[in-house]
Parts: sequence; C-alpha cells; structure tokens
Amino acid sequence: MTTVGLVLYPQFTALDIIGPFQTLVDVPGLDVFFVAAEKGLIVDHSGRCSLEASRSFDETDSLDIVVVPGGFADRNLDDSNEVVKFVKKIHPTTTWTTSVCTGSIYLAHAGILNGLTATTHWASYDRLKALGAVPSEQRVIKSGKIITAAGVSSGIDMGLELVAVLYGDEMAKTIQLAIEYDPQPPFDAGSPSKVSPEFRSFVLDIFNNPTRSIN
Repeated sequence: MTTVGLVLYPQFTALDIIGPFQTLVDVPGLDVFFVAAEKGLIVDHSGRCSLEASRSFDETDSLDIVVVPGGFADRNLDDSNEVVKFVKKIHPTTTWTTSVCTGSIYLAHAGILNGLTATTHWASYDRLKALGAVPSEQRVIKSGKIITAAGVSSGIDMGLELVAVLYGDEMAKTIQLAIEYDPQPPFDAGSPSKVSPEFRSFVLDIFNNPTRSIN
C-alpha cells in the first residue's frame, strides 16, 4: 500500500486538506490517514470543524506521500514548529511531498523550496519569495518530487494530479467524474487578476485579519 499522510495542525483550513482527501481516499492501493503532532481531534481555523489524526508525527517515520495544508498558524514560524520539523524529517522518505495554499510556507521554512518554482495562496507570494522560493501564479506546480498547489480549492486539482501521476489519466478522470468535479462558479472572481485592485485589497485585509467581519 502507498501511504498518504494528510497533515493536521490547529487552525488549518478545512478545504485545503479535505479536497486532497476526497480525491485520494477511494483510490485502490492508497492508505490515506490524518497525522498531527498528537493523535486526536484537531480544530480548524474557524473553530467549527474538527478532523481526527489517527497517527502522530513521532510514530510516523516514513511516508510515500505527505500533504501539508494551509491555515492561519503560519505567520510566525521557526525551526521549533512541529509541522516544520515533521516536514524536515519526512521529506527524505517521500516519493511526493505536497502542499496546498500556505502549506508551502511550511515547506519553505523546512528549506526544501530554495530556488524552486512554487505556488501558494495569492496573498502569500511575498512571504514565499522571502523564504527562497520562486512564486508562480500557476494552480499546481511540480518541481522534482515536490508539488505545490495554490489557494484552498486548488487542493482538489492537486489531488487529481497526484492520482494521474500514480495511476494514469484514466484513473484520475474516473475520480473526477465520481466526485463530479466540473467547476462552474456563479461568479468570475476566483483569481486576483479578475477583480479590481480595491476588491483585492478588501479581501487581502480579511485574509490578514481572519476575525474581521465581511460586512
């Protein structure tokens, strides 16, 4: 079985990790599970969604695939951060090291994105660049054995990309149809290039102040 560890930590963003989970969990041959510093329920950034880690970082010495989500706990990271330490430990063992949204900030802090083209949430390009990566607006980027995905919903795309790499396009298309992933959003505002500078600044302010009301 190919082991897939989906990383959890307090204040993760739920869709960052649920997207890849949904695309990978029903693929034959994959052992998909949640892993965190400690086993048990981990609460997302909203405080209203919890996922259960069945394995701890300490008892996980190797993985074939690791997925690191973004969230709101990555603003003041250093080498003592448990996720950063886990990435440093697990990356040499993986076939694929992946991230969604600001999960790439953890990868960068672990020193594995130096000089590589990578992506993250559009509001964090500058932070990613400051940590040695070369930011790109692409939705999913493969750099060697590292795959980074852009903001939040792009984790679904990254999961399908992984399925295609592992088992071929037909399996990936099978999963895509099974989850009926055929995006037709009601608004064309899913990229910063598609909205006004004023609206982009408004959303950026909310992103940087997650407790602020949208009203």
